[in-house]
Amino acid sequence: MDPGYDKPLPLLTGMTQALTGEFYRWCRAGELRFQRCTSCGRFRHVPRPMCPACGSWESEWTRSTGRGRVVTWTVVTRPMHPAFTAVPYAPVVIELDEGVRVVSTITDCPPAELQRGLRVRVVFDAVTEAVTLPGFERDTEQTE
Repeated sequence: MDPGYDKPLPLLTGMTQALTGEFYRWCRAGELRFQRCTSCGRFRHVPRPMCPACGSWESEWTRSTGRGRVVTWTVVTRPMHPAFTAVPYAPVVIELDEGVRVVSTITDCPPAELQRGLRVRVVFDAVTEAVTLPGFERDTEQTE
């Protein structure tokens, strides 16, 4: 845990953040979980009360394999926020094996080495006592 973490953190309280808070509570426990509709079985992220596929209000938090592939990325060369001055860095869109897409970073891959389809797996970074962020690293146990 980094006591000097100075980047923006997710909001974990309040009515609209209740579901997001649940996602980060699972991350703090070292598990990547997503909502899964109990009516149609579809995974979803960002967490929300209603399934976008079938309209059901019923869901459960289901553990992810934590593995996926790079879909796309962008390389940031000019800081757009004072907390993100270490450039270049690459926000990456990752599609998990369950079909959910997340925006994150790959901790062990410089931007110049990114490739579409690169297999990755989740890693967790406890940045404060309350917040553990999911990130990704190359998956050395790639399965196809």
